[in-house]
This record gives sequence, C-alpha cells and structure tokens, in this order.
Amino acid sequence: MSQQGVQDELYVDQYTLGLVGPDQEWAGTVADGGTVETYTPPGCWGPMVTPSFRGGHEVTRPIRVEGAEVGDAIAIRIRDVTVTSMATSTGSMAEREGAFGDDPFVDHRCPECGTTWPDSVVEGTGEDAIRCAECGANASSFGFEYGYTVAFDHENAVGVTLDKEGAHELALDADEVMDIPENARQHPILLYEPDGMPGTLGRLRPFIGNIGTTPSVTMPDSHNAGDFGQSLIGADHDYGVETEADLEKRTDGHMDIPEVRAGATLICPVEVDGGGVYVGDLHANQGDGELSLHTTDVSGTVTMDVEVIEDLDIDGPVLLPNEADLPFISQPYSDAEREAGRDLGAEHGVDVDDEMAPIQVVGSGATVNDATQNAFDRAGQLLDMSEGEIRARCTFTGGVQIGRLPGVVQLDMLAPLDLLDERGLGDAAREQYGL
Repeated sequence: MSQQGVQDELYVDQYTLGLVGPDQEWAGTVADGGTVETYTPPGCWGPMVTPSFRGGHEVTRPIRVEGAEVGDAIAIRIRDVTVTSMATSTGSMAEREGAFGDDPFVDHRCPECGTTWPDSVVEGTGEDAIRCAECGANASSFGFEYGYTVAFDHENAVGVTLDKEGAHELALDADEVMDIPENARQHPILLYEPDGMPGTLGRLRPFIGNIGTTPSVTMPDSHNAGDFGQSLIGADHDYGVETEADLEKRTDGHMDIPEVRAGATLICPVEVDGGGVYVGDLHANQGDGELSLHTTDVSGTVTMDVEVIEDLDIDGPVLLPNEADLPFISQPYSDAEREAGRDLGAEHGVDVDDEMAPIQVVGSGATVNDATQNAFDRAGQLLDMSEGEIRARCTFTGGVQIGRLPGVVQLDMLAPLDLLDERGLGDAAREQYGL
C-alpha cells in the first residue's frame, strides 16, 4: 500500500474483488478529522453469484487515515446512508454442487471446465444466466432456496415484493435498476428474478452490513467475523487458516448490525498503519438476526467522518448507536432519574455514580454463546473489569442483542464515564449522547 496525498474530503468508488487485508491498494488518504464519501455496490448476492470473486462482498478499497498507527482506534461517525438502488432480490440460498471447492463464497470453479475463479458472461435472465466465459456452463455457486424481489419507495421508506411478471421486468434492466456502479465487477442479483411472497409490504431503514478497518492478514471480506470466519479453518484454498487462534486477526467488519446506520458512531481497531477503513454490504432493511442469512442488498452512498483515538488497544468494534436504537434499560439517565437516584442513595448512605454512558461491545464467534463470550472478554479488557462485573452491569443496565445468527452480538451497558475517559472514549460518548 503506497501513501497518497492527505485530503480533508475523500470520495471513493473503487472496490476490491472480495478481499480485505494489507495487500489491497489504498483508495486514498484522508485527514484525521476528515470526511469520506463512498459509493458502494451491493454486498452478498451479487458477488456470491459472480464466480471471479474471492469473497461474498464487494467492498471499497481501504482508506488510509492520517496518523493512525497499530494500537490506536478510529472513530467512524456515520452521517448519512442513502440507497440508490430501486429494487433488489434476496432470500435464503441453495449451493450448487461442483461450482466450488471447500467454500461456495470463496473458491469458485466452473463445474464443467474446472477453471478457478472464472470470468463470466450473462445470457438472458434466471438462475442459469451467469455463464463461464471459457466453456459457457452455468458457473454460479448459488441459487435460491426461497427468493423474492423487492421494489423500493424511497420517499415513504417502504418496499413491496413482486410477482413473477414484475420480477422478470426488472431483471431485463437489472444493472440500471440496481444502480450497479461503473467500477463494480459483480452481476446484479435481479437477474435471478425470484418471485416469492408477492405483495408483502415491509419497512425500510438502511444500514451498513460490512464496515470497519483492515485486518493484518488477507481474508475474504465476508469472512471478517468470528462466525463466517469458521469456514476458513482447515480450508484448502488460498485463504484458509489452520486454527481458531488464526481468526483472532480479524477485525469484525462484517457485523450485519442494523443499528450501524446514519447517526451512529463505530469505533474500530487499527491493525495496520493507516487503519484501512472500508465500507460495503449496504442493506435497505433487516430484522435482528438476519434469519435468512441474507437481506436486501443495495447500492448506495455513505458519508462519514473519521477520527483517530490514540492508544485505544481494542481487537473488535465498539458501537455507540443512535439513542433511539438503545434498549430502554441502557439509555442515558434523565435529570429526573439522576435526582431520584441521588436521593435514594442518600437515604441508604451510598454515593451514586450517575455519570454513565451507553456503549455496545461487538462480539463474534461460531455460535451466539461464543460471540457473547467474546464480547465479555473484549468488554472486560476495555473497562478493566472482571467477567463477573461485566455480566452484572450488563444484566442491571444493559443486555445482549443479536446482530446476525449464528454468531454476532452487541453487548450493551451503561459504563462509568470516568473509565471511558481513561480509555479515550469519554469524549466520543459525550458527543454521541449530548452528555
């Protein structure tokens, strides 16, 4: 990665071919305190059905943040997420035998001529449309087990699923309808024209499914998490790892947490000098858990401010969501609650610490339980508390929420502001919640 001139405002519309890591070319360098705008293509389904991809997403090239060094963190303040697609297709997946080796997201191969990561062409529409450029065989690793097509009403933030005729009509103009960026290399999933559950109305609220900093080793972008990353262990392809410990080099950018949306602040570890912030996998909406394992992948723009937090040695993200997205028990105290708490403390002869701020520590692992344990470990390291105290504080002032099954969670709690000040997070929390 070569350094480039520092810019106060940086626009990014260049992407990787499904990988994140230190060998990816920089998109540019932004000033500490600067602003980045990205224009991103859809995540999951498009790259999944495009056999030249090495991972299941198409994320931006990494962005270098001036002054960020290993052992620091980068605060990403998400100012805006705008969906530019007019429709998308999604659903639960079915793997196609013979079109991959160990991992259908990573080691693609043509089932007839055997070409690995083959170039491909589009012929018509439907699940047979993506063909190997070498031999003409259907080269895609995935079809739909159950799929549907959604058209968006951006003004009123709703979507509706289409019938067979409507899905086919959009498939005929898939690139334009999905607004696939010029520099993107994926095929649009609208080509598959699935038509399940027609006429279903859903609410939209866009967020970013994969955002964070570059890990110190190269890995598929969709596998930069403790649950998806499990398939890398023992895998016989270029990005396989040997043990669970090797996954500790991940930075958990692939979270699929719906609260990672406009107005939130995400604090990410720096594992390579410059940080290497990247963005991808925008979604129009998603219920907690992402129960189909996939949701409404879209093109769109993201505007965010970045700031270096020196010497905040974390190994996974810390999320400061919008106050409206916090569970009731974890919201900042009102003045009336503070006063009542101090009165109650005086009555019982105890000093009340009412200077608290919400934080969410992201954890990931093979299962929800493993992810929660990972979040306990990370929170304990961050706040210098025993696991028992973390569990107690999360029970009394927080809880655990599921970002994605099988294993991404948010461990939320009200943390003492003096401890957050010691760790360099106090100012970010005060700014986020007006404390």
